[in-house]
Amino acid sequence: MAPGTIENDFVDSGIATSPQKTLRPTLYSDVDQDLLQEKTSKFLLNYGAKFFRDVICGSKGIYVYTANGRKVLDWTSGQMSCLLGHGHPEIVQTIADHAANLDHLYSEMVSPPVISLGERLCSLLPPGLDKAFFLSTGGESNEAAIKLAKVYTGKFEVVGVNGSWHGLTAQAQSVQYHFARKGQGPLMPGMHMLPAPNAYRSIFRKADGSYDWETELDYGWSMIDQASCGSLAAVIVECIQSAAGMHVLPAGYLAALKRHCERRGMLLIVDEAQTGVGRAGDMMAIMHERVTPDILTLSKTLGNGLPLSAVVTSAEVERVCAERDYFFYTTHVNDPLPASVGNKVLEIVVRDDLVQHSRAMGLVLQDGLKRLQARYGCIGDVRGRGLMAGVEIVEDRETKVLASGLAGAVAEKAYELGVWANLSGHKSLSGVFRIAPPITVTKEELHEGLELFERAFASTPGTMPLY
Repeated sequence: MAPGTIENDFVDSGIATSPQKTLRPTLYSDVDQDLLQEKTSKFLLNYGAKFFRDVICGSKGIYVYTANGRKVLDWTSGQMSCLLGHGHPEIVQTIADHAANLDHLYSEMVSPPVISLGERLCSLLPPGLDKAFFLSTGGESNEAAIKLAKVYTGKFEVVGVNGSWHGLTAQAQSVQYHFARKGQGPLMPGMHMLPAPNAYRSIFRKADGSYDWETELDYGWSMIDQASCGSLAAVIVECIQSAAGMHVLPAGYLAALKRHCERRGMLLIVDEAQTGVGRAGDMMAIMHERVTPDILTLSKTLGNGLPLSAVVTSAEVERVCAERDYFFYTTHVNDPLPASVGNKVLEIVVRDDLVQHSRAMGLVLQDGLKRLQARYGCIGDVRGRGLMAGVEIVEDRETKVLASGLAGAVAEKAYELGVWANLSGHKSLSGVFRIAPPITVTKEELHEGLELFERAFASTPGTMPLY
């Protein structure tokens, strides 16, 4: 068993205090899927995404269970969030203890789990990321970070990156360039966009055909400098652009971006909603690049599926912003229950050496996916780092035209066989699988998923087998 892992199935009654290989979850075992789907259509408001056809009635370890009795390998950790897997017994116990004894407080009160999380988190980060506060979602944390940068610099223009995803609060949405920007009138003023660092598709190429990200980045900044009104406050960026299709920033890109910020008196904000806490093979992805941003945001992985996010910055940024009356007060700021979970997540990740495990299992995953690429001509690109992987499906490797229909057919077959890998329904991402299993995943579980994935490609017409 891998460090920190739990058995696939547990007794579902009471609090699991140790792994037990017994029954699948039984909390919602006697349900009628057809009736639930009918009620979904009648009572649940559509928020922009099509509801999944199966109703999920249980989740344990690395699996989810449907109302009609199917067990499916969850290769996306829920919404890329269940870093330690579903129903981890120590997380379950922590939630139960704090739900019973210390759940929610007035927003100006502090509590031991919040103080402990702040201490543990900041001690794992490089100097300059010294002080933290805790919110509920990634959108909230990015909203708070952008406001920090504006208050600190006294400026208001913010630069994002094409293909980015930072949340759906006002400022976060205004500086993300993927989709969901239409239909609500003007977004926040002063937002600018750099070209997407897409090594697979960028038109910026050196004479040998390799990706010329430096020229592309300099070109992007030249356009921003022309468009700016002289009030550039911050850049916000992800180390791996997950929503854009798992694009890893080229080596040196983040350091170059920080230099561009320093020249212009801007702050660098790094959004590690998905890459943080070991997911990408380092405790934080910024450590892979050896770049310390002015502000770091975390969410998804920190709470292992609970709504918890963090904003971390320097003591100096905090001092200046406090003097200038920075204010970001929410109902659930520094809530003890989710903070206790975040603290436990960090404890487990460090104690069980899960960062190294993620790095090692990421090599297994990448090797397996690249073997599939060598076997099937429809796989145009395999990319990622650690336990974040992208698989892009194309009609032809030369033209690189996305094969959205084929990707959908492969995804359907994979799910039918028993593995769930996210394939966005939005046209901007509809040919790319995003794979991010829990970092507790074992080599055996990865091989199980890869075998099912291979069977899906083998049994789907049009995947262009090469041998």
